[in-house]
Amino acid sequence: MHEDMEMSNMERDANLLDGMNPKPDSPAKPVLSKVIRDIAIDGVCILASLYGASFLVQEFHFAQSLSQFALTTALPVLTVALVLLAWRGAHRINARYLGLYDFGNLAQAVVLTSAALGLLTLVREPAQLNRDVILLPVLFGFFLISLLSGWRILERQQVWHRTLRSGKRSKERRALIIGAGDAGEMIVREMNRSSHSEHLAIGFVDDNPGKFGQLIHGVPVIGTSDQLAKLVDKHNIDEVVIAIPSASGATVRRIVDLCDQCGVRVRTLPAIAEVLRNENHLRHAIREVDIEDLLRREPVRVENETARGYLSAETVMITGGGGSIGSELARQIAEASPANLVLVGKGENSVYEIEQELIQTSGFHSSCIIGDVRDPDSVRSVFAQTRPTIVFHAAAHKHVPLMQNNVVEAIKNNIFATELLCDEATRSGVRKFVYISTDKAVKPSSVMGATKRVGEMIVRTYAQRTETEFAIVRFGNVLGSRGSLIPMLKKQIARGGPIRLTHPEMTRYFMTIPEAVQLILEAGSMGRQAELFILDMGQPMRIVDLAKDLVRLHGLMPGEDIEIKFTGVRPGEKLHEELVYAEEELIPTEHPKIRLVRSDAIDEAWLKDELDQLRRLCAEGNQDKIRQALMELAWGKSSMPFRVAAVEMDEQRHEELT
Repeated sequence: MHEDMEMSNMERDANLLDGMNPKPDSPAKPVLSKVIRDIAIDGVCILASLYGASFLVQEFHFAQSLSQFALTTALPVLTVALVLLAWRGAHRINARYLGLYDFGNLAQAVVLTSAALGLLTLVREPAQLNRDVILLPVLFGFFLISLLSGWRILERQQVWHRTLRSGKRSKERRALIIGAGDAGEMIVREMNRSSHSEHLAIGFVDDNPGKFGQLIHGVPVIGTSDQLAKLVDKHNIDEVVIAIPSASGATVRRIVDLCDQCGVRVRTLPAIAEVLRNENHLRHAIREVDIEDLLRREPVRVENETARGYLSAETVMITGGGGSIGSELARQIAEASPANLVLVGKGENSVYEIEQELIQTSGFHSSCIIGDVRDPDSVRSVFAQTRPTIVFHAAAHKHVPLMQNNVVEAIKNNIFATELLCDEATRSGVRKFVYISTDKAVKPSSVMGATKRVGEMIVRTYAQRTETEFAIVRFGNVLGSRGSLIPMLKKQIARGGPIRLTHPEMTRYFMTIPEAVQLILEAGSMGRQAELFILDMGQPMRIVDLAKDLVRLHGLMPGEDIEIKFTGVRPGEKLHEELVYAEEELIPTEHPKIRLVRSDAIDEAWLKDELDQLRRLCAEGNQDKIRQALMELAWGKSSMPFRVAAVEMDEQRHEELT
């Protein structure tokens, strides 16, 4: 048995050695053969150039014998040229990818060889400074660069033709490229050289009139985007590729709409830097979609200079610091140079990721605390340890269907934790507290929306009796946030469908994560007495339209490549969301896209009694009773929640906001 094991080990070692040392028929042999072939061809080109140049300069007869010329001139020049070509890597060039860089290397070797020939001519005949010293090297260099480049170009063409012949292109799609720039050039080059490409570039479309008629890799610029429908019909186009990485969402949307009307597929190309980072082939990178491409409006830009001013040198706390909104808050607040940034979260991985991102991208070191905002001891400890002066409360349970069946957890996290944080903030002397709400808090039909509505009530009552400045921010669905609609749809598309939606007429207000955070920071600079702010998000979008846009931007056709199924409205969901109640008054602010929502004050004693009752019900655990009590509280049906008189706002404060 010992001998068998020893023999087995010896065989394994022999196999390892065989793998490390190439055998005679290994791939090293054809590589060596190719190098020898290239050197031989280059040698012939060198000698042909030298003899041809010499014949012309000496008017087709040599002053010395051919054997003497070979020894004194041809052999030294051949040696120098081959050494220089080897130095510049001329024999290691892959003909398929021959480019300007390789021609530059060949030119360097040729120039140096020509200089050596001129010097040799001068040394051999020092007394005769005739035209040979200049004319011979010039002619030699011209001939040599032509021959060296020429045979490599011919080889490249042969390689490409062999590749194209070997590829299967029976399903070729006729494509228009939008954008005759660097990105468009890359796309056409990729289509031309890939043996498995299913696309044939028919033409470029570019809005720069100076490019009309130009050729890029043999493909003409044939019109502008306004002529897209006509060009698609005229040239029988199957697919349009948007190769404008810097295009705005509105531009992409306009092109997508035109393509939809024409019945052709459309794809987008990400930024060139993104393509270069992509480990896969460029044709896969074409499928990447920017979240802003899905907005049917221009993204709102809020200048946060004022926000940076009130955050600078402050100790800022973010609850839910590892979430989508909390992480983006951390990124933007870090740029304002706070004295300390405290990230509080329950999930250690998400908090760790944003902490490391801030360190690696900007060198900013934050204070990360893993804790539960529902735990009074944990909250008091965090406030006592960090002494925040500004708090952004972003921690919340947000999934509507999930919270319908977990009503007690939703209440604990979204209501009682908010009350606990407000109480501790006022006790600790926090200067400003910003509460993040949702449009689902307006006429709530779900447990999640009702808990956020009650959270708004709590914040407003604390603002009525404390010196801490409170602000509330209410916005719609956030595109691309963790667990939200877009990531879910992308996964369904990646699986090949079907896309599952609840109702064909369901609409939502949408905004991007940066938009949401800009609104939060701006509201924090304006809010004093629990004023509620909303962002102008344009018209609500049908979710089915957004899903179809996403499918098209992945180069697919909704209904053909990806099926869309409707499963029915889930418990707690509404077909349409609203941003304000009918009785709430909208007041313009200094920013044209931000509105202040003014409403009646909350009766603090009434709210306290209702919250105590809700606690007792949660302790009993009867889900139906808890849900009913929560909805009545959120709608104000349990008793008279609002004072008859509206909140008084003095003229000076009104001027401040407008």
